Amino acid sequence: MNEEQRQPTAKADEPFQLVKFFSFASLLVLLLTTVVLTWVISNYARGLLMERSKAYALVLAENLNHQILSNFVLPTLVQYRAIRLSEERQYRALDRVVRNTIHGMNVERVTIYDSEENIISYSTDPALRGRRDAGGGEYEQALAGKSNSVFVTEGAWWAILPGGEARRYRLRTYVPLRINARAGQVMGVLEVVLDLSGDFEAIIRFQGAILGASLVIMGILFLVLRLIVVRAERIMAGRAAERRRLEEKLNQAERLAGLGKMVASVSHEIKNPLGIVKATAEILQRKSAPETAHLAAIIVEEAGRLDGIVREFLDFARPPKPRFTRLRLDELCERVLAFAGPELEKRKVELRFHRPAGEVWCEADGDLLYRALLNIVINGIQAMPEGGVLEVSVAARPEEDKVACVVTDSGEGMDEETRAQIFQPFFTTKHRGTGLGLAIVKNIVDSHHGEVAVASNAGRGTVFRIVLPVTQEEG
Repeated sequence: MNEEQRQPTAKADEPFQLVKFFSFASLLVLLLTTVVLTWVISNYARGLLMERSKAYALVLAENLNHQILSNFVLPTLVQYRAIRLSEERQYRALDRVVRNTIHGMNVERVTIYDSEENIISYSTDPALRGRRDAGGGEYEQALAGKSNSVFVTEGAWWAILPGGEARRYRLRTYVPLRINARAGQVMGVLEVVLDLSGDFEAIIRFQGAILGASLVIMGILFLVLRLIVVRAERIMAGRAAERRRLEEKLNQAERLAGLGKMVASVSHEIKNPLGIVKATAEILQRKSAPETAHLAAIIVEEAGRLDGIVREFLDFARPPKPRFTRLRLDELCERVLAFAGPELEKRKVELRFHRPAGEVWCEADGDLLYRALLNIVINGIQAMPEGGVLEVSVAARPEEDKVACVVTDSGEGMDEETRAQIFQPFFTTKHRGTGLGLAIVKNIVDSHHGEVAVASNAGRGTVFRIVLPVTQEEG
């Protein structure tokens, strides 16, 4: 097929390629949208958790401040006149009040900074007791009377991967420790540390679950779409191949129609003068002396051969319309083989006719079908110049409402290139012949709405198979 014939197919496939592009692009956009939506939801959940945790930490710190004031500061001042956390008795009393207050709550650590010096006076973590300059900017703000919170993350981001060290999420809240709960002198700074690791890990798991579910759904959608696309590609490829086959068939029909017109015109012009030459030669043959009569006989013989060729051209150019009658295909094959009997004996070809179990009936033009079968049988005989076996079988195919005739020879066979051209007009491998025999066979079978196929390999013989419908359609 030339480049101009390929272009329509390519243009027809362009819309489908566009559909494929938009389908995969839609999947990608949907996946990106899901990832962004997951990120937004998780960030919103983190922000909401932070706000609620800050509010909870402030309430907890205020309550702790009140408990320290009521259950430690006032009793200690009454009993000891002064607060000295360096004394172990006072330190244990404060520790008891703090631990009783935070018992059962998600508090990791409580720390009290001195107001005059940046020293940790008390901590639920004994290792921090007495540490200097431990408070930062948040300590300074709380010392100035402004409560504040800071979120602290410990551990690298890859710690969330399996096998990695757990990542810690903490909220540190700093509130001024006052003698009066609402206002008054700032005695120090109270730091409450909440461990939010569990909550944040739950959010991360939720985020991963959403992303994983989205990936699974996208994967399923991708596979379904891929299957649809592959199926559609096969259908499109099949339709394109069928379209190309029909285009080739149409082009061939147009070429054959033009060729037929030319052959018919030339044959018609040759036929009349040839008839005159043959008639004249016959007259000369009868009136000539015996020693020259053989020359006229040669003219008559060659004119007859040329007349046969011209008739073959006309049969190809103007194939007769079949006249369908109900006939037995097995009997028609027996007539053909009986006519070819002398040629079979002459070439020492063994005939094997496989008669069907019953009668094989079909609707066909007996004369045309006889000619087609005879042509195939003669070709098979000529393919075995040194002798061989010719097998002919006839069978009915009731499940398909068809009949078949198969002619097999053990001759020279054909290569693939020859096999592809045997039904082409004027193609022949013989030294003499027009190359129209099998082309006429195909025309006859096509006019019967049947199929003719050939299978052959070089040196392994040839099989011709003709399949015809039992009943011809009207029209």
